[in-house]
Amino acid sequence: MKLLIGLGNPGAKYAQNRHNIGFMAMDRIAGDHGFSPWRAKFQGQISEGRIGPDKVALLKPETFMNLSGQSVGEAMRYLKLTPADLIVFHDEIDLAPGKVRLKTGGGHAGHNGLRSIHAHIGPDYDRVRLGVGHPGHKDAVPGYVLHDFAKADLDWLDDEMRGISDGIAHLVTGDGARFLNAIALRTAPPRSSTSTPKPEKPPAAEPDNRTAMARLMDKFR
Repeated sequence: MKLLIGLGNPGAKYAQNRHNIGFMAMDRIAGDHGFSPWRAKFQGQISEGRIGPDKVALLKPETFMNLSGQSVGEAMRYLKLTPADLIVFHDEIDLAPGKVRLKTGGGHAGHNGLRSIHAHIGPDYDRVRLGVGHPGHKDAVPGYVLHDFAKADLDWLDDEMRGISDGIAHLVTGDGARFLNAIALRTAPPRSSTSTPKPEKPPAAEPDNRTAMARLMDKFR
């Protein structure tokens, strides 16, 4: 069994924040793959279903970001899982908007949700880092991530969510490369050629091997 965790803050006022992109991913997966309705459990909201042959649970902690580890730890222990069975989806200011990267283990890089999870279960879990961009100065980060996505972001954000849903079966089975490729096909699809084909060159004329006198005589025939 896999437990997929999206990080965010509960409540309508935070729903479209950059910090809530993890919640958005969970909602998209649940809706597209026929998961059960969300219900309150483990200090959060949980939805269950299958992706291919694999049983999967989705979790949105409702402890607020800074205490995400309380919910995650409770769910992991109840479901008898190890950190290796968890995949955490979170916003990443060190990646450009629309960029997605995978990571296993390592530090929390100052992300308060990851910091809390580290404190409760350790660092040895998988993460899906969802780029939201950086405001330019570290003092501006809290206000930036707690602000809604701009209207200009909505197209790439929708494409990214669709790509995550498209590729989630690959991620669950451990094929991270195919998961990322599914997202790339949505966010940067191959362009079809719209240029006008160049006209074919006319066939080259056969060389004239006649003598100069023969060519001159032909002109007067």
